Amino acid sequence: MVAVNLAFDEFGNENAPPLLILHGFFASSRNWRQIAEKLSANFHVYVLDMRNHGVSAHHPVMDYPAMAEDVRQFIRRLGLEKVSLLGHSMGGKVAMCLALESPDLIAKLVVVDIAPVSYQHSFDDLILALKALPLTQLSNRKQAEVWLAESIPELSYRQFLLQNLILNDGEYSWRINLDIFFRTAANIIAFPEQHGVSPFAGDALFIAGGDSNYFQPGNADVLFPGAEITIIPDAGHWVHVQNPEAFIAAVEAFCFK
Repeated sequence: MVAVNLAFDEFGNENAPPLLILHGFFASSRNWRQIAEKLSANFHVYVLDMRNHGVSAHHPVMDYPAMAEDVRQFIRRLGLEKVSLLGHSMGGKVAMCLALESPDLIAKLVVVDIAPVSYQHSFDDLILALKALPLTQLSNRKQAEVWLAESIPELSYRQFLLQNLILNDGEYSWRINLDIFFRTAANIIAFPEQHGVSPFAGDALFIAGGDSNYFQPGNADVLFPGAEITIIPDAGHWVHVQNPEAFIAAVEAFCFK
């Protein structure tokens, strides 16, 4: 398995306990900078760009075993021993895979609004809408926003996705490789079968948004039998954005109890 050297941002005192943050599908380290800055009061925070995201390298393989290996190699490359691992959505599945495969590397595991299950939704229509955006006809980002409004009605989600649209020498292009995303999106929705893998016996916390349906009580019990569950009110899938104060308080209370 070929690992990708992941790009990252770093916050806080290097003598503080290390905390790795893993973002979700279509996101990047930049989406977590405000949270990372606040958590850096107590942690040495590394916010990673997963493969095919942000400024990390593109690779045709994008599944959870490969992404977990990327993070494992990152930990070894930086000479870290045990780390706390916080992952949202896709990043949460990467974190769970790594914790199940290499529990010795994990001090604390925090999984945000996702479960170790395969979901039924599809990203196909979304990715096709992004691929259909006429990049050569764009003269500003607002035009892209308007063009995508019919297929992606939620403004905040359009704006989030369009963070992947970059301007170079007067021409717009996608930072992400939408062809890779389209080919591998089914891997992101799924969760790998865990044959012969022991349940994670370490400290784990699942944080879910009170208005989200991504995490249901009981669907982490088999693989993470001792996990704590915290429900954040007034938040959906983007818990850390919609109720950041409660989110940070939950992470810190769990990691430093």
